[in-house]
Amino acid sequence: MRSAAFLYPWDVVGDPGAAARLAGLGVRQVTLAAAYHSTRALTPRHPRHRVVTARHAAVLYPPDAGRWAGRALRPYVQGWVPGADPFDEAARALADAGLEVHSWVVLAHNSRLGEEHPDAVVRNAYGDPYPWAPCIARPEVRAYLVDLAAEAAVRPGARGTELESCGWYGLAHPHAHDKTDGVPLSAAAQYLMSVCFCPVCAAGYAELGVPAAELRAAVVRALEPVWAGADGGPPGRAAGVPPVERGGEWAAVETLLGEECAGVLRAWRDRTARTLQRAAVAAVRDAAAGPFRVLLHADPAPHRCGANAGVDPADVLAHADGVVVPCTGDDRTRAEALAPFRGRPDGATVAANLTVVSGMGGRPGALAADAAHAASLGATELRLYHAGLASDGDLAAVQEALREIAGAPAG
Repeated sequence: MRSAAFLYPWDVVGDPGAAARLAGLGVRQVTLAAAYHSTRALTPRHPRHRVVTARHAAVLYPPDAGRWAGRALRPYVQGWVPGADPFDEAARALADAGLEVHSWVVLAHNSRLGEEHPDAVVRNAYGDPYPWAPCIARPEVRAYLVDLAAEAAVRPGARGTELESCGWYGLAHPHAHDKTDGVPLSAAAQYLMSVCFCPVCAAGYAELGVPAAELRAAVVRALEPVWAGADGGPPGRAAGVPPVERGGEWAAVETLLGEECAGVLRAWRDRTARTLQRAAVAAVRDAAAGPFRVLLHADPAPHRCGANAGVDPADVLAHADGVVVPCTGDDRTRAEALAPFRGRPDGATVAANLTVVSGMGGRPGALAADAAHAASLGATELRLYHAGLASDGDLAAVQEALREIAGAPAG
């Protein structure tokens, strides 16, 4: 199985040994961040630093001034990695070490954009804004995301791209000093708290036959038992928590709202995400000169939100070259993530994304077994999250596992 590791430019820039170390792991590809959200990241081997704080979402290359001139929504420039174009510097070093570079582009996840443009974000049924979640139904947001996808994906030296957060973002969001776990939310409640009621979405619901005020009231009414502590369902998509059965998850939403209201939400949100995904992939292809592989980070349940945006498995593989799906966890987690893509077209990529950082719930020591299980379920490639964050011990385990997967002698 072809394997690729995720990496940030700051893992490479300023560390002359980084590219060779990564090539020595046995991966063939690096998926290198070109546009990324705010984060605080450990750099366990860098000779100049141990922690990098990316204060806001930004591009890690110089954006095209002409493309963005006069536009309210435009990418922010980073200031925490030295140099004018850290993506390019890292990509060159990685290519010189024999690694194929693909760009990693985060789209609808941008807290600074939401703080500076509050009208552009998801607003829940109570009117609360989610600054980290641009509303993908808004025309100005869609135009920004599509152009960002094209620009950030097709960087010099990149042979393909992986688009993250290409769809709805919602309530779930790792946040500094987060205090939202006091009331457990089932997957259905997470969904209801993620539904947007901005003016554009409200108009969309009305066009589909249900006034927004009626739909909002139904959502609020359905959530009232949650705040009283009577929801009773398992937590939703929190890290390390296996998802509930897909049919039961959506059936719970229909039970809470009624089939008509749930159907309107599903129709509007699925269509909005699907058309954005198609537009983003088309824009990347138009910007690329020659063959260029486009994958989406995806969840095969279309109603789900987040970094792995919900997709229709048949539709997404009709226009993208493939998907990257989250497979960290137990056998059931991998089966639920991969099984819907079993009918993939010939040549389509289904990459199993496995966390290899022990401190983040990964199992680097079980990588070979987990990869074999993923392959039995139809995965064609591996993604390893994340080579820059992992300890030396974790990377040593990854190296041994990749040798085993390749059939080479261990050690």
